[in-house]
Amino acid sequence: MIRSQDMLQFAVRALRAHRLRSFLTLLGIAVGIAAVILLTSIGEGIHRFVLAEFTQFGTNVISVAPGRVKTSGPAPTGIPTSVRPLTLEDARALERLPHVTGMTATVWGNTEVAANGRLRRTTVNGVGAAMLRVFSIGVRSGQFLPADEADNARAFIVLGARLKEELFGPANPLGAKVRVGGMQFRVIGVLEAKGQILGIDLDDAAYIPTARALELYNRDGIMKIDLSYEEGVPVAAVSALVTATLKARHGREDFTITTQEDMLRTLSNILDVLTMAVGALGSISLLVGAVGIATIMTIAVAERTGEIGLLVALGAPRRSILGLFLGEAVALSAFGGLLGLLLGIGLAQLLHLLLPALPVHTPFSFVVLAEALTIVIGLLAGVLPARRAARLNAVDALRSE
Repeated sequence: MIRSQDMLQFAVRALRAHRLRSFLTLLGIAVGIAAVILLTSIGEGIHRFVLAEFTQFGTNVISVAPGRVKTSGPAPTGIPTSVRPLTLEDARALERLPHVTGMTATVWGNTEVAANGRLRRTTVNGVGAAMLRVFSIGVRSGQFLPADEADNARAFIVLGARLKEELFGPANPLGAKVRVGGMQFRVIGVLEAKGQILGIDLDDAAYIPTARALELYNRDGIMKIDLSYEEGVPVAAVSALVTATLKARHGREDFTITTQEDMLRTLSNILDVLTMAVGALGSISLLVGAVGIATIMTIAVAERTGEIGLLVALGAPRRSILGLFLGEAVALSAFGGLLGLLLGIGLAQLLHLLLPALPVHTPFSFVVLAEALTIVIGLLAGVLPARRAARLNAVDALRSE
C-alpha cells in the first residue's frame, strides 16, 4: 500500500511539474464558479429585495375582488355579466367579522389633480379610514382620512409624498384646496414615502374617501376589499369566514379571495426559478472547466505511463493508482473552486459598490454548494483517465517508457 502522505506528495509534485497547465485548468474551474456565484448572488439579492418591498405592507392581509376566477371556456359574446359588484355594505359586513383588525374598500382611477396653480394626472385612490392599519403606512404630516359614514364622507384628501412635492414643493399643503376631476377637496395629510412596488409608485398618488371615489368615477361597486387580521390566526379560518359571509349576502360565490401568503408564495416561486435559471447559465462555464480537467488528466496519464508501470511493478495496488489520479483531479477542481469563490464574491461586492441600487446577496449555502459542486466535477472528470491509468499493464507501461 502507498501511504497517504506519499500519495499527497506525489500528486502535488505532479501538479507543480506542469505549473502553467495546472494553473490554466484551475482557472477554467474558477471562472465557472465565479460566474455561478456572481449570477446567483444577483438573483438572490433581487429575490430578497422584491420580497422585502412586498412585505413592508404587512403579511396578514386578505383581498377580496368581485368575480370568480376559475377555468372555463370562452364566454358567449353579447351577454352582460352576471357578477354582482362588491358594495360598501359588503365591506362593512366583513369589517365586523371576528379576528379582523382593519378594512379598507378601494376604488381607483387616473385623474387630473390641480392645486397651487399646477396640474398633474395621477392615480386617485378611494380608500377607507383603516388603510394605514391594513397596509402599515405612516403619515408624515397632518392626519389620514377620518372614519366618516359613507353618506356623509367629507371632501378630504391625503397626498402621497411625491405628489405633494410636485404640487406644492416645500410649502405646507395642509388646508389647501385641490381639484380632482370636477370635485374640490381639502388637504388634511401627507403620507410617508414608501417608494415603488412592482413598478407602482405609491408616493405619486392621492387618497380620498371611498364613497367620494365612487361618485367621482361614477361606479356602483368597489374594486376590492382589503382586510387585515390578528397575528397568529390561521389565514384559512379568516378566509372561510369571509367566504361564508359574502356567499350569504350574494347567494353564490361570485368573488375571489387572495391572501397575502398566496401572493408571497407565488412570487417567491417565480423568483426561485429566476435564481436557478441565472445560476444554470453560469454553470455552462463549469462544463468547460470539467472538460479541461478531463483533458489534462488524460494527457497526464499518457505522459506518465512509465511512471505508472514502475509503481505497479513495485506492488502498488490498482486502487492506489486510481486514487492518485482522482486526487489530482479533485485537487485541481477544489483549488479552482476556492479561487472562483473569492473571485465571484469579490465581483459581486464590487458590482454592488459601483451600482448601489442593484441588490446583491451571497448566502453561505450557495458558497458551500458551489465548492461541493467543484469537487464532484473533479471526481467525474477524473474517473475515466484514472481508471485508464489503473488498468495499465506494468510490462507494457515500462516497455513504452
